[in-house]
Amino acid sequence: MGKSVFSERPKDVFTANARIPRTSVPSVCVERPGRRIFTLPHALNRNNAMRLVTEQDVCRALNMYIHIRHSLLIMFILLSLYAPSTIPAAQNAMALRRTPTVIAVEKISPAVVNISTEQLVRSRSSQGFSDPFFDRFFRDFLDPRPRRQYKQNSLGSGVIIDARGYVLTNYHVIARASKITVTLADQREFNAEIAGSDPKSDLAVLKLLTTAELPVAAMGRSDDIMIGEPVIAIGNPFGLSHTITTGVISAVNRSIRVEDDRIFRGLLQTDTPINPGNSGGPLINILGDVIGVNTAIYGDAEGIGFAIPIEKVIRIIDDLIGYGRVRAAWLGIQVQDITPAIARYFKYDGSDGVLVAQVVEGSSAHKSDLRQGDILLEINGHALRDLQSYNAILSEYTADDLLTLSLLRKGEQQTVNVYAEEFTIEQAARFAQHSFGFSVAAIDEAKARKYRLRTLQGVVISGMRDSSAAFQAGLEPGDVIRQIEGIQIHDMEDFRQVMMALGQAHSVVFLIQRGERGYYVTLER
Repeated sequence: MGKSVFSERPKDVFTANARIPRTSVPSVCVERPGRRIFTLPHALNRNNAMRLVTEQDVCRALNMYIHIRHSLLIMFILLSLYAPSTIPAAQNAMALRRTPTVIAVEKISPAVVNISTEQLVRSRSSQGFSDPFFDRFFRDFLDPRPRRQYKQNSLGSGVIIDARGYVLTNYHVIARASKITVTLADQREFNAEIAGSDPKSDLAVLKLLTTAELPVAAMGRSDDIMIGEPVIAIGNPFGLSHTITTGVISAVNRSIRVEDDRIFRGLLQTDTPINPGNSGGPLINILGDVIGVNTAIYGDAEGIGFAIPIEKVIRIIDDLIGYGRVRAAWLGIQVQDITPAIARYFKYDGSDGVLVAQVVEGSSAHKSDLRQGDILLEINGHALRDLQSYNAILSEYTADDLLTLSLLRKGEQQTVNVYAEEFTIEQAARFAQHSFGFSVAAIDEAKARKYRLRTLQGVVISGMRDSSAAFQAGLEPGDVIRQIEGIQIHDMEDFRQVMMALGQAHSVVFLIQRGERGYYVTLER
């Protein structure tokens, strides 16, 4: 029997026990014509047709294996460390740019709208009187010529507050508008009509004439606003749609007097620029919630802006949507300032508050047992300084609101709850009858024929109480009231509003038209 091939190996043969463990060395592929045979490194082909697997062959294969492994490892490291990190880096950069301001603007923008109005303006040339009073009197009563008409366009902003198509804006944006067009951020355009308006608060609600699906803004809160809190104003200044300005809340509860001598109270002040065209747009917090309505009512403001707080807005728009107007709160009392003489009479040591001078029978105040001689100190925790503050605080509420009154009665402090009610046209007529001695009625065709009236504007005096202030001033049934305290009276609604606003005025100026003549009368209450 011949020697085994394993007993006489060449010295350069690389055996399994020589250098590396068998499990660490891969199989070597040895080619033979017609087929492929796999052998372990220490084995030879038993037919002796194969050449020996030498150390050089194995080292070459091992080096190739190691090279491939190193290459794959390097590629894996590069892919895991370099390639994946570029995507998060780009994403992180984008995330850093998407600040809370950007997110808030993205949230509110679809609901912010551009409001375009068209007004028909009528004009007549002056009659050339040197006295403006006579010029105005001739125009109002005697000039029969038709007025020249021309169109005037204006722009403003608004925000959609209800999916049914209700848009909140300022009253002065849509005042005297004959046509209103609303454009959304997605460029959809809709015609709109006025659902309700309130000149006193400078707020209005529009109704879009569409059934399309609409974006709606989220309402926030204004009773927890912090001084220095960042805010964002969105609107269309100078026709530049969806312009964003940013700033902070500078102050709250501001009061400002505007050009027509009206006073707006309880406003938010901000250093966010609010320009013409921004009016009616939303003021939002960093969460994208509406906290106010921008208003450019103060023309002299530079570097500051004002907004109507949303808490007040919500109370008003509920009435505007439901009734078309604000049902102003009325308690059924008449109050007056506390003079030193009044304070001594009632043995009151202070000077703040107002005195209840009269309680209207059957009113909410009468039902809640408010009494003549009570001294009101607070309304819902708001201190009353005088008659002006009483009217200002009461104007923040609407009919049906529950008010808690703190008062002094015969030196003892008490609390009374009163539901505010609406001052109706019927109550206004009773007020005029009680205060001035005349009754009034709306002007219709029947009244115009009965009294041979030359106008359909105003309200007509329909009755007179003997020995009253009106009777002594020479007023007669058929006289038409055209103005009260300089305020135009077009109908009974105007008359109601003025009667409610008179407060404790002791003398009131009326402009009366009789036939083609007009004259002023002052009536004492």
